[in-house]
Amino acid sequence: MKRKYTCLLTACFAVLFCSHAAFAQTSKNLVTPFKPGSITFNPGIGIGTDYKNNYAGRSAIGTKAALEFGIWKAGPGVVSLGPEAGISISSKANVNRRNDYRAHTFVLAARSAWHYGWRVPGLDTYAGVSAGIGFHHYDYTDDRKYDYNETIPVAGGFVGVSYFFTPVFGVNAEAGFDITAIQGGIIFKLR
Repeated sequence: MKRKYTCLLTACFAVLFCSHAAFAQTSKNLVTPFKPGSITFNPGIGIGTDYKNNYAGRSAIGTKAALEFGIWKAGPGVVSLGPEAGISISSKANVNRRNDYRAHTFVLAARSAWHYGWRVPGLDTYAGVSAGIGFHHYDYTDDRKYDYNETIPVAGGFVGVSYFFTPVFGVNAEAGFDITAIQGGIIFKLR
Protein backbone atom coordinates (compact mmCIF):
# COMPACT_ATOMS: atom_id res chain seq x y z
CA MET A 1 0.00 0.00 0.00
CA LYS A 2 2.80 2.41 0.91
CA ARG A 3 4.51 1.60 -2.37
CA LYS A 4 1.34 2.58 -4.34
CA TYR A 5 1.26 5.98 -2.63
CA THR A 6 4.97 6.58 -3.27
CA CYS A 7 4.69 5.69 -6.98
CA LEU A 8 1.54 7.77 -7.43
CA LEU A 9 2.96 10.86 -5.72
CA THR A 10 6.21 10.54 -7.68
CA ALA A 11 4.22 10.38 -10.94
CA CYS A 12 2.14 13.43 -9.96
CA PHE A 13 5.20 15.49 -9.14
CA ALA A 14 6.96 14.35 -12.34
CA VAL A 15 3.97 15.46 -14.46
CA LEU A 16 3.83 18.81 -12.69
CA PHE A 17 7.58 19.42 -12.93
CA CYS A 18 7.93 18.35 -16.57
CA SER A 19 4.94 20.34 -17.74
CA HIS A 20 6.12 23.47 -15.92
CA ALA A 21 9.72 23.16 -17.10
CA ALA A 22 8.84 22.37 -20.72
CA PHE A 23 6.30 25.11 -21.23
CA ALA A 24 7.18 27.85 -18.74
CA GLN A 25 8.54 30.05 -21.53
CA THR A 26 5.38 29.79 -23.66
CA SER A 27 2.70 30.03 -20.98
CA LYS A 28 1.33 33.28 -22.48
CA ASN A 29 0.20 31.34 -25.57
CA LEU A 30 -1.70 28.63 -23.69
CA VAL A 31 -5.35 27.96 -24.37
CA THR A 32 -6.98 26.35 -21.37
CA PRO A 33 -10.61 25.83 -20.43
CA PHE A 34 -9.77 25.94 -16.69
CA LYS A 35 -9.01 29.41 -15.30
CA PRO A 36 -9.33 31.19 -11.94
CA GLY A 37 -13.06 31.51 -11.35
CA SER A 38 -13.92 28.39 -13.39
CA ILE A 39 -16.31 25.84 -11.90
CA THR A 40 -16.49 22.28 -13.27
CA PHE A 41 -18.52 19.18 -12.40
CA ASN A 42 -17.30 15.76 -13.51
CA PRO A 43 -19.15 12.49 -12.76
CA GLY A 44 -17.61 9.19 -13.86
CA ILE A 45 -17.55 5.42 -13.42
CA GLY A 46 -14.74 2.89 -13.46
CA ILE A 47 -12.73 0.45 -11.37
CA GLY A 48 -13.09 1.09 -7.63
CA THR A 49 -10.34 1.47 -5.06
CA ASP A 50 -10.00 -1.23 -2.38
CA TYR A 51 -9.46 0.77 0.81
CA LYS A 52 -9.52 -2.13 3.32
CA ASN A 53 -8.29 -5.11 1.24
CA ASN A 54 -11.71 -6.79 1.45
CA TYR A 55 -12.23 -7.40 -2.26
CA ALA A 56 -10.63 -10.88 -2.25
CA GLY A 57 -8.91 -10.58 -5.61
CA ARG A 58 -11.95 -9.21 -7.45
CA SER A 59 -12.05 -5.75 -8.94
CA ALA A 60 -14.59 -3.36 -7.59
CA ILE A 61 -16.86 -1.01 -9.48
CA GLY A 62 -16.57 2.60 -8.46
CA THR A 63 -18.26 5.86 -9.23
CA LYS A 64 -17.17 9.36 -8.29
CA ALA A 65 -18.33 12.93 -8.84
CA ALA A 66 -16.22 16.02 -8.20
CA LEU A 67 -16.93 19.74 -8.17
CA GLU A 68 -13.89 21.97 -8.69
CA PHE A 69 -13.44 25.70 -8.28
CA GLY A 70 -10.51 27.49 -9.95
CA ILE A 71 -8.97 29.43 -7.05
CA TRP A 72 -5.71 31.05 -8.17
CA LYS A 73 -3.06 31.03 -10.87
CA ALA A 74 0.09 29.07 -9.97
CA GLY A 75 2.84 29.48 -12.55
CA PRO A 76 1.47 28.49 -15.95
CA GLY A 77 -1.44 26.58 -14.39
CA VAL A 78 -4.40 27.02 -12.05
CA VAL A 79 -5.00 25.52 -8.59
CA SER A 80 -8.48 24.19 -7.87
CA LEU A 81 -10.25 23.20 -4.67
CA GLY A 82 -13.54 21.39 -4.21
CA PRO A 83 -15.51 18.44 -2.82
CA GLU A 84 -15.84 14.92 -4.17
CA ALA A 85 -18.04 11.97 -3.28
CA GLY A 86 -18.28 8.43 -4.50
CA ILE A 87 -18.52 4.75 -3.72
CA SER A 88 -16.48 1.65 -4.45
CA ILE A 89 -18.41 -1.66 -4.40
CA SER A 90 -17.40 -5.32 -4.70
CA SER A 91 -19.34 -8.54 -4.11
CA LYS A 92 -19.17 -12.25 -4.76
CA ALA A 93 -22.13 -14.64 -4.51
CA ASN A 94 -21.94 -18.41 -4.74
CA VAL A 95 -24.79 -20.76 -5.69
CA ASN A 96 -24.76 -22.53 -2.32
CA ARG A 97 -24.71 -19.16 -0.45
CA ARG A 98 -21.43 -20.08 1.29
CA ASN A 99 -18.44 -17.74 1.12
CA ASP A 100 -20.57 -14.86 -0.14
CA TYR A 101 -19.21 -11.40 0.58
CA ARG A 102 -20.02 -7.77 -0.05
CA ALA A 103 -17.83 -4.78 0.61
CA HIS A 104 -18.26 -1.11 -0.13
CA THR A 105 -16.76 2.20 0.91
CA PHE A 106 -18.65 5.47 0.55
CA VAL A 107 -16.26 8.45 0.56
CA LEU A 108 -16.73 12.17 1.18
CA ALA A 109 -13.55 14.17 0.60
CA ALA A 110 -11.97 17.47 -0.34
CA ARG A 111 -9.63 17.63 -3.32
CA SER A 112 -7.13 20.03 -4.79
CA ALA A 113 -5.50 19.87 -8.21
CA TRP A 114 -3.13 21.81 -10.44
CA HIS A 115 -4.55 22.25 -13.96
CA TYR A 116 -2.50 22.88 -17.09
CA GLY A 117 -3.91 23.46 -20.58
CA TRP A 118 -0.92 23.04 -22.92
CA ARG A 119 -1.50 24.56 -26.37
CA VAL A 120 -4.47 22.45 -27.41
CA PRO A 121 -7.81 24.28 -27.36
CA GLY A 122 -10.24 22.49 -25.04
CA LEU A 123 -7.59 20.31 -23.33
CA ASP A 124 -7.12 20.35 -19.56
CA THR A 125 -4.63 18.08 -17.80
CA TYR A 126 -4.26 17.97 -14.03
CA ALA A 127 -2.80 16.20 -11.01
CA GLY A 128 -3.92 16.43 -7.42
CA VAL A 129 -4.58 15.01 -3.99
CA SER A 130 -7.65 14.33 -1.84
CA ALA A 131 -8.41 13.70 1.82
CA GLY A 132 -11.61 12.86 3.64
CA ILE A 133 -13.64 10.23 5.42
CA GLY A 134 -14.80 6.79 4.29
CA PHE A 135 -17.77 4.80 5.55
CA HIS A 136 -16.73 1.18 5.06
CA HIS A 137 -19.03 -1.86 5.23
CA TYR A 138 -18.06 -5.52 4.85
CA ASP A 139 -20.18 -8.62 5.31
CA TYR A 140 -19.31 -12.27 4.81
CA THR A 141 -21.47 -15.40 4.93
CA ASP A 142 -19.96 -18.76 5.79
CA ASP A 143 -21.69 -21.02 8.32
CA ARG A 144 -22.88 -17.78 9.91
CA LYS A 145 -22.99 -14.14 8.87
CA TYR A 146 -20.29 -11.63 9.79
CA ASP A 147 -21.07 -7.93 9.46
CA TYR A 148 -18.61 -5.05 9.96
CA ASN A 149 -19.01 -1.27 9.72
CA GLU A 150 -16.34 1.31 10.36
CA THR A 151 -15.39 4.88 9.60
CA ILE A 152 -11.90 5.28 8.13
CA PRO A 153 -9.69 8.18 7.06
CA VAL A 154 -9.01 8.22 3.32
CA ALA A 155 -6.36 9.99 1.29
CA GLY A 156 -5.57 9.74 -2.39
CA GLY A 157 -3.80 11.09 -5.40
CA PHE A 158 -4.84 11.30 -9.03
CA VAL A 159 -3.97 12.48 -12.52
CA GLY A 160 -6.57 13.37 -15.11
CA VAL A 161 -7.40 14.78 -18.49
CA SER A 162 -10.48 16.56 -19.80
CA TYR A 163 -11.31 17.52 -23.36
CA PHE A 164 -14.09 20.02 -24.03
CA PHE A 165 -16.00 19.63 -27.30
CA THR A 166 -17.94 22.82 -26.58
CA PRO A 167 -17.19 25.65 -24.13
CA VAL A 168 -19.34 23.89 -21.49
CA PHE A 169 -19.26 20.11 -22.20
CA GLY A 170 -16.57 17.47 -22.61
CA VAL A 171 -15.20 14.06 -21.63
CA ASN A 172 -12.99 13.26 -18.66
CA ALA A 173 -10.66 10.45 -17.51
CA GLU A 174 -8.83 10.02 -14.20
CA ALA A 175 -6.40 7.47 -12.77
CA GLY A 176 -4.89 7.07 -9.32
CA PHE A 177 -5.86 5.99 -5.82
CA ASP A 178 -8.93 8.15 -5.22
CA ILE A 179 -12.32 6.36 -4.85
CA THR A 180 -11.72 4.95 -8.33
CA ALA A 181 -8.44 3.54 -9.61
CA ILE A 182 -9.36 4.49 -13.17
CA GLN A 183 -12.54 6.08 -14.47
CA GLY A 184 -14.11 7.69 -17.50
CA GLY A 185 -16.93 10.16 -17.56
CA ILE A 186 -18.19 13.52 -18.69
CA ILE A 187 -17.44 17.07 -17.54
CA PHE A 188 -19.53 20.24 -17.44
CA LYS A 189 -18.10 23.72 -17.15
CA LEU A 190 -20.60 25.58 -14.99
CA ARG A 191 -18.70 28.88 -15.13
